[in-house]
Amino acid sequence: MGYENILFESEGGIARMTLNRPERLNSFNDAMHTEVRDALARVKADASLRVLLLTGSGRAFCAGQDLGDRAVAPGAEPVDLGASIERNYRPLVLALRHLPLPVVCAVNGVAAGAGANIALACDIVVAAKSASFIQAFSKIGLIPDSGGTYFLPRLVGSARAIGLAMLGERLIAEQAAEWGLIWQCVEDNELHETVEKLLRTLAGAPTAGLAATKRALYASAENSLATQLDFERDLQRELGRSADYQEGVAAFTAKRAPRFAGR
Repeated sequence: MGYENILFESEGGIARMTLNRPERLNSFNDAMHTEVRDALARVKADASLRVLLLTGSGRAFCAGQDLGDRAVAPGAEPVDLGASIERNYRPLVLALRHLPLPVVCAVNGVAAGAGANIALACDIVVAAKSASFIQAFSKIGLIPDSGGTYFLPRLVGSARAIGLAMLGERLIAEQAAEWGLIWQCVEDNELHETVEKLLRTLAGAPTAGLAATKRALYASAENSLATQLDFERDLQRELGRSADYQEGVAAFTAKRAPRFAGR
């Protein structure tokens, strides 16, 4: 399909998806959701791809839901926000989490509402120093959705999660990194170079192993220690039979750079 609300390209094992409604701070409408779903399905189906970059165009990463796309006036018939989550945001968050390759999010500006939590659904988040994260839901009488109530307490603890969710205050990128909400905060003029280096590193890594690492770490939040040990055993058994493991050991023994085949 042709895209009007996102930019998408892939080369050298790296897929790049850019939310591209800069005049609306890259906020989501139904059309953007449809295009993002299609692009993620393409990434999942293309075995040559080894890493995905998600970012935004212009001065924002994503301002969340475009309220103009589902505007409701006082006294008017209420909209079913649960249907919007079921149709759009739930599948999006799960698709990012279940994608069998690393997902890097470059937060180039404000990430607000669902936009903040979509960033947190990615595996590695790097933000420009001028970027910020805002759980804006409380300002309009809602709860943090798109995984917000799941991600926040796990990443920053209950006290900070409740403060962010109830007060809806702007959290600057530098503090987000200090709190462990994101992986890294860099100077604005270093964001592109830092992310490109990260993408090249991940594109040359053993993708199947990284995908299994992603599965194991995310599963650990719900598993007992015994269950997690069993899961580690099963994944390690599978990976130990892979060509990438054989190549990794051979390269280590020969003191050369490995050449991983990936998924």
